[in-house]
Amino acid sequence: MLRTRGLLAAYWSAADVVARQVIQVAVIIALARLLTPEEFGTVALLSLFLGVATVLADGGFSMALIQRQDTSHVDESTVFWVNLAVGTLLAAGIFLLAPVLADFYAVPVLEPLARLMSLGVLVSALGSVPSALISKQLDFRRLFLVGAVATIASGSLAVTLAWQGHGIWALAGQYVTTTAVSTVMLWILSGWRPQLVFNARSARRLFGFGGYMLASNLLDTAFSRVYTLLIGRWYGVRELGFYQRADTTQQVPATVLSSIASRVALPLFSQAVDDKEQLRRGLRLALRGLMLINAPMMLGLAALAEPLLEAVFGAIWLPAAPILQVLCLAGLFWPVHVLNLTVLAAQGHARIFFRLEVIKQALGLAFILVGALNGVLGVAWAMVAAGLVSVLVNTFYTQRHLGYGLVAQTVDLVPTLAVSTVMGLAVTLIARSWEAQPMIELLALSGLGAVGFIALAGVLRLAALQDVVMLLRRRAQP
Repeated sequence: MLRTRGLLAAYWSAADVVARQVIQVAVIIALARLLTPEEFGTVALLSLFLGVATVLADGGFSMALIQRQDTSHVDESTVFWVNLAVGTLLAAGIFLLAPVLADFYAVPVLEPLARLMSLGVLVSALGSVPSALISKQLDFRRLFLVGAVATIASGSLAVTLAWQGHGIWALAGQYVTTTAVSTVMLWILSGWRPQLVFNARSARRLFGFGGYMLASNLLDTAFSRVYTLLIGRWYGVRELGFYQRADTTQQVPATVLSSIASRVALPLFSQAVDDKEQLRRGLRLALRGLMLINAPMMLGLAALAEPLLEAVFGAIWLPAAPILQVLCLAGLFWPVHVLNLTVLAAQGHARIFFRLEVIKQALGLAFILVGALNGVLGVAWAMVAAGLVSVLVNTFYTQRHLGYGLVAQTVDLVPTLAVSTVMGLAVTLIARSWEAQPMIELLALSGLGAVGFIALAGVLRLAALQDVVMLLRRRAQP
C-alpha cells in the first residue's frame, strides 16, 4: 500500500516539477536572449535576502505539519497566523532597508527593486499552510495544477515586459507574480481556511521540531546564496550574472530530482517511521534510482557546457561554461545529500538535522570565502568541496540510525558513477574533435551519450537499472 501510494505520488510530483521546470526553462531561454548578464546579476543581488526572509516567514512550521501525523485545525490555524505575522514584518524590513542595500552594492536601482520584490515574501507566507497540507496528503495532482498555472502566468508576463524593453523589471514581475498566483491557486484548490484562533501550546509543540528545521533551512539557504553577496560585492553584477546562469542551468536537473525526492519522501518516510527496515529499503531504492538519472545528466551536462550555452542562451553567455562544468561536479551527489537529510527529518531527528547543517555550512562558508579570493571559478570549486563534505557528514548519522552509511551507499552507487564517467569522458572527447553548429552538436552528442549510457548499464546489468525496470513493470500491472 505504501509503495503504491509512493509511486502515484512520485508520478504526480514528477509531473508537477517537470512541467514547471520545462516552462521555466523556456521562459529563461527567452529572457536570456532579451536581457543582459548585468540585468540578471542585478536581480540576483537580492536573492540572498529574499531567500532568507522566505525561510524565516515559514518558521519551519510547514515541515512540522507534514512530519506530524496528529495535527489539528487549531494547530494549522496557529501556524498560519504566525507565518502571516512574521512574513509581514520581514517584508516591511526589506522595504525599509532597500536604500541600505542599494548603497552597499552601489546599485541605485536596487532600492525600488527590493521594495517591489519584498511583496513576494508576504504573499508566500499566505500560501505555506495550504501547500504543506496538500503535500502531507500526497496530493501532488493539485500541486501540479498550481505550479503549471503560476509558471505560465509569471513567465508570460516576464517575457512580455522584457520584449517591451523593461529590463530587470521583467524579472521582478516574474518573481512577484509567481508567488501571488501560486498562493491564490493553493487557497482555491486546498479548500482550507484558518480559524481566528491562536494556541500558544500548539506553536511551542510544532516549533520543537520546526524550530530546528527553520535553523537548518536558514543555514542552507544562506549558504547556497551567499555567493551573490561575495561575487556581487567583489566582482560586479556582470560576473554574478554569468555565475548565476551556470548555477541555474546546473540546477535544472538537480532541482527536478531533489524536489520530487524531498516532497514525496518526507511524508512517505514519516508514515513508515516505525519500521527501520522499510525505511532502509526505501532510502536505498530512492538513492540508486535518482543517481541513475542524476549522475549521467550532470557529467553529460559538464561535457556539453559550451554548445549548450551557445545554442540555448546565445554566445553572450559562453563565459559561464567553465563555471557550469565545475558546478556540475558539485551537483553530482545532490540526491545523496537530499535523501539522507530527508530520512533524518522523517524520523523526527530535527536536532541532529540542525547540528548537521551547522557543521556543513560552517565548513562550506570557509571554503567559499577562500574560493572567492581566487575569483568566480574559485567559488565554484568551493561548492564542490562543500558538496563532498556534506556527503560525509550526512551519511554518518544515517549509518548510526539506519545502519546504511557512507560505505554501503558508496558500494551501491559506484557502478552507476563508473558508467556515467565513461559516458562523460567519451562525449567530451568527441565534442573536442568535432566541429559543428552548436545545436547540432548538442542534440547529437546528448542522444549519443544517453544511448551509450543505457546500453552500457544494460550490458553490465546495473542493479539501479533493474530496480527501475522492476518498478515500471509493477506500475504497468493492473
